[in-house]
Order: sequence, then structure tokens, then C-alpha cells
Amino acid sequence: MSTAFVLINADLGAEEELVKEIKNTEHVKEVYIVYGVYDIVAKIEADTMEKVKETITWKIRRLEKVRSTLTMIVVESET
Repeated sequence: MSTAFVLINADLGAEEELVKEIKNTEHVKEVYIVYGVYDIVAKIEADTMEKVKETITWKIRRLEKVRSTLTMIVVESET
């Protein structure tokens, strides 16, 4: 299983709308609105790293109200 966390900056006031859109995206397992430098954190899991990358590049980053993203790919998991 390949996993990544995506930190997302959203347009002002668009956080809740984006969370709803992101939750309905294939391979997205968890989504949270957070305080700090980023507005939203999403956990992506798929069978292959290619599917994880496609989800981030073609589905999340292309959403209209996403300003920027930072992706952290999980190298090792304890589970």
C-alpha cells in the first residue's frame, strides 16, 4: 500500500467546500481542515504509488479552489 499526505492551501472561505469535494475523490482516506500554514490535510492511499500520484496531480491539484499543495510521501509505516 502506498500512502501520501497532502497539505493544501485553499481560497479564502472555500475550505469546507473543498473538503467535500476531496472526500469524494477515489483513494482519499481522510481529510481535515486544520489551522496553521495550510488549510486542509488529506491522506491518500492506493495500491501503487502511480495511483497516489495520479490522484494528487489530476484530481486534487486541479480543483478550482486549490491554491497550492505540498505532498509528503510515506516511506515507512508501522502498521
